[in-house]
Amino acid sequence: MLRRDRIVSSICDAVGNTPLVRLAHIDAETPGVEIWAKLEFMNPGGSVKDRPALQMILDAEARGELSPGMSIIDSTSGNTGVALALFGAARGYRVTLVMPENVSTARKAIVQAYGAKIIFSDPLEGSDGAIRKVRQIVSEEPGRYFYTDQYNNPSNPRAHEIGTAQEMLAVLGGRITHLVSGVGTSGTVIGCGRGLKARNPSIQVIGVEPDDSFHGLEGLKHIASSIVPGIYDPSVLDETIYLDTERGWTTTERLAKQEGIITGHSSGAAIAGALEVASRLANSGRTGVIVSVLADHGSRYVEVRTGGPR
Repeated sequence: MLRRDRIVSSICDAVGNTPLVRLAHIDAETPGVEIWAKLEFMNPGGSVKDRPALQMILDAEARGELSPGMSIIDSTSGNTGVALALFGAARGYRVTLVMPENVSTARKAIVQAYGAKIIFSDPLEGSDGAIRKVRQIVSEEPGRYFYTDQYNNPSNPRAHEIGTAQEMLAVLGGRITHLVSGVGTSGTVIGCGRGLKARNPSIQVIGVEPDDSFHGLEGLKHIASSIVPGIYDPSVLDETIYLDTERGWTTTERLAKQEGIITGHSSGAAIAGALEVASRLANSGRTGVIVSVLADHGSRYVEVRTGGPR
């Protein structure tokens, strides 16, 4: 039966209310501790970035900073770009995205399908290089663009504070003891952390970062060696777990083989962090309910070979 609350007038209205699923096979190794994952790849644009992208656009419209005829621009490694391209198309704006040249072919193709223009930055400079390039473009042509500036825009964490966190609480309520989430722009962990702590200040909020500046956990930031996002608020965090790339990748494979969930490596890293916290609790005889966020689907990271067999 079709649920009436999923009949929407615009693709923008389909954002949110993503499933929250217990990882019962994975958390079987930590008796008394539950691990729950928010399936953010069920958003219409396929990732957690749908929430802040839409919120940034809506809030800018409400303030009068974004109006018909303007172009939206931002730097992105992929998911925010997909979301901005989607909602830009839906709301009638041109979109320009600055991306490191080595982002996946799939994400390049998706944003172009929505009509967005891509400007490539140096792949060796990663997300920080894209940030520097977009700032240069905006400074050279003032007034042409609305720069969403996902790393410094308070609408980014606000989307999770008023949305994602409230959905977690609606399902698990006062049972939640921990939030474990990856740190990229930091919007997800900071926004969700604020929303959860507003309900229960004793909830522990734990960020997961790569343990080195040269890492393979796309979408996450090693804060100490990066341009620190303006929205990053360490006061919200009770702890940061520094994770090696191999453990993030291995946990991503476990999610596929044990839970039937194919997701990106940043999500694998988040669950690896959740498992670390769960193991500590279980080993000390304590119980807990840990929530985490699966940011996107693994199909975003698959390179498709064309042209037939070789």
